[in-house]
Amino acid sequence: MVYENPDGIRIGLEIHVQLNKLKTKMFCGCSSDYHNAAPNTHTCPICLGLPGSLPVLNKKTVEAAIKVGLALEGEIAEETQFHRKNYFYPDLPKGFQVTQYDFPIVSKGKVVIEGEDGEHTVGITRAHMEEDPGKLVHIGSIEKSKGVLIDYNRSGMPLIETVTEPDMRSPKEARRFLDKFRNILEYLDVFDGNLEGAMRVDANVSVHWGTRVEIKNISSHKGVERALLYEIMRQKNVIRRGGKITLETRHFDEGRGVTISMRTKEEAEDYRYFREPDLMPMRVTDWIPAIRETLPELPDAKRARFMEQYGITDMHAKSLTSKIMLADFYEGVCAEGVDPKIAATWTADVFLGELNYRDLAISSYDGKKIGFIHTKDPEIENSFKVSDMIELVNLFAEGKVSDRAAVEVIRTILDGKEEKAPSRIIEEKGLFKAEDDLVTKAVAETIAENEAAVKDYLGGAEKSLNFLVGQVMKKTKGTADAKTARELIVKELM
Repeated sequence: MVYENPDGIRIGLEIHVQLNKLKTKMFCGCSSDYHNAAPNTHTCPICLGLPGSLPVLNKKTVEAAIKVGLALEGEIAEETQFHRKNYFYPDLPKGFQVTQYDFPIVSKGKVVIEGEDGEHTVGITRAHMEEDPGKLVHIGSIEKSKGVLIDYNRSGMPLIETVTEPDMRSPKEARRFLDKFRNILEYLDVFDGNLEGAMRVDANVSVHWGTRVEIKNISSHKGVERALLYEIMRQKNVIRRGGKITLETRHFDEGRGVTISMRTKEEAEDYRYFREPDLMPMRVTDWIPAIRETLPELPDAKRARFMEQYGITDMHAKSLTSKIMLADFYEGVCAEGVDPKIAATWTADVFLGELNYRDLAISSYDGKKIGFIHTKDPEIENSFKVSDMIELVNLFAEGKVSDRAAVEVIRTILDGKEEKAPSRIIEEKGLFKAEDDLVTKAVAETIAENEAAVKDYLGGAEKSLNFLVGQVMKKTKGTADAKTARELIVKELM
């Protein structure tokens, strides 16, 4: 199937990634670990732009940019340099931002995503280095703010801005691109995506191949998808009523789910770019071979290896490699000789599903346990041991616990109710699989007590069989194997 793109939608993204795993800022020695600090406590004359202060480039920023460029299969510039982007805004104390203009360090890359019609390639126009401005905190909404507070702790943090081609044809594709892009960055270990401000997105979108509109500073992948859905609908309505789309910058109000006009769109000439006189041009091609050697196994390569090495499905391989720490956790489980297919099912389907249901994000893996935090309250954190998953998978493979009981154990551990081994939890809760004679007795009682459901099933109502199985599970307190219970009921009623 070829996706026809009936509404002529074109979406391009500008993604600002904060290299928050570097210890210092981009041009000064201020600590980058500012997220829990009081406002304006991680600053110095350089990141405050005070007169007479001079920048000194953090070499690790350049190395990280090259690493990202190689992972995106891009071209690394033989010579690159910095420019000043001039604009006046309260969060930019110097009156300009040090960035890159016509000589970006990376160009012509690509990312392959799952598109509307199968694999779809999104081109990368460029990726360049720049410094982060400060943070504005509006007192009230951005439309009716009574004042603005400024925190310069973020000012001068190293950023990589990646600009895509307008190759995405739906909000769903844009979100999938962001998921894949973040996954690649996490594999490269250049940023912590769980920190506030780690990734901010500007989305450019047009309909009917027409004038584009930019939506600024969206902070989440879900927010990008919602903003694009609304903006596409808005533009189509404007055109349907005989209006014209204006080249402009808009803000996405996450609370109301709408975009709001901020200003007409600036062009490059408005920023009066000129070369940064305090930083020399750089030739970094000699660095590339050594940096290439440090590249890890990236998501697509790991997915292919998982399928070949462990014999798991493509769906499970995609899910398990969606987070580097989840992939490492799964390999830690498989390293102890458990059935890799069963481990994949319990890790990718059940464990990851329970994390998502609880709004828990994976935050760490130390080889023994995987840690996670609550996405809305980082103070809530917990972990799950590799040894616990190994024990649970083995118990299930040996037929000692039902799938329902195994799920109950995972939920108990994730909810932080028990710090005990799975076998201990199963024993205390009476979750070990019921003996055959107990299940047989429960089946006989269920058939005798539910004549109407039996009659309906014999009359062709398959749903009644599910009801009867449920009654057996209830009588055995979830310790019966559902498949076995179903087979015994069918056999008794034949």
